[in-house]
Amino acid sequence: MTDPSGGTDHLAPPVPGRRHFGIFLRAVLFLLFVRFFGSLIASVLVETIGYFPAAALSFFLAATIASAFVVRAFERGRLEDIGMGWTRDSQRHLLLGTAAGIAGAAFATLLPLAFGAASFEKAPDWSYTPGRLLFVSVLLLFGVAGEEMMFRGYAFQILLREYSPPAVIGVFAVLFALAHADNPNASRLGLINTGLWGALLGYAFLRARDLWLPIGLHFGWNWVLPLVGVHLSGFEMTLSGYHLVWRGSDLWSGGAYGPEASILTSVAVVALGAWLWRARLNRQIAPLVEAKNVRTDSADRQG
Repeated sequence: MTDPSGGTDHLAPPVPGRRHFGIFLRAVLFLLFVRFFGSLIASVLVETIGYFPAAALSFFLAATIASAFVVRAFERGRLEDIGMGWTRDSQRHLLLGTAAGIAGAAFATLLPLAFGAASFEKAPDWSYTPGRLLFVSVLLLFGVAGEEMMFRGYAFQILLREYSPPAVIGVFAVLFALAHADNPNASRLGLINTGLWGALLGYAFLRARDLWLPIGLHFGWNWVLPLVGVHLSGFEMTLSGYHLVWRGSDLWSGGAYGPEASILTSVAVVALGAWLWRARLNRQIAPLVEAKNVRTDSADRQG
């Protein structure tokens, strides 16, 4: 029967003697499906709605469809079992994560203003409107949710129940960085910082046992960068009609890739990691990670 508390009772029990290889293969196939199906959807949408909306929506759709299918097919579970259940703790984690992400991005982008190393200038090709701000914010949220379902969702969580958390977090941090390797003006420090961000987001899931905390962190960070008019992972956009123009070296500004390729982002990620380590979070139930300890539905019915 369904567990009304939102626990793991509704999930299928693990098969005795299940080999690690089967779990690993399932995770790889999930990632490949999301990657290629997302690219296929994007190629169809890009001519109609443009690159950025197509990229954000396509991987969200691909990750949602793939997650719902594999959780149902292999775990007899629900989409919310990947850490998307909506509870009071979920709301708190989303808000905390968003606030922390905003604070980290503000440090990496606005601190130079205090030292005269950067200034705001009018962006002639961009203008601010409330509708544009809302539209881009929603697209950023969809894009972030899609990436988190892909990199911290089903595949990440089923591997967590079979392998050590540091190993799984490390592997997915590398995959997260590699997924950004083809972005415009990608640099070595930019990819290192992206990998550090991947590790941070993996640790956020580990601390909260839901996707809402990493979604909040990721969204808060991604939202601030275009708001202050700097490149986001190599892509140019602005929500305010202004650009942040740097006077320092690329080591501090990140160059054409944006602040994510700067040493300030490295410091911000470390600071956010320290905050995560000390933060008071209400750890939720992660059904896919804790599936080894669930009871079978049939046993519940027979009891």
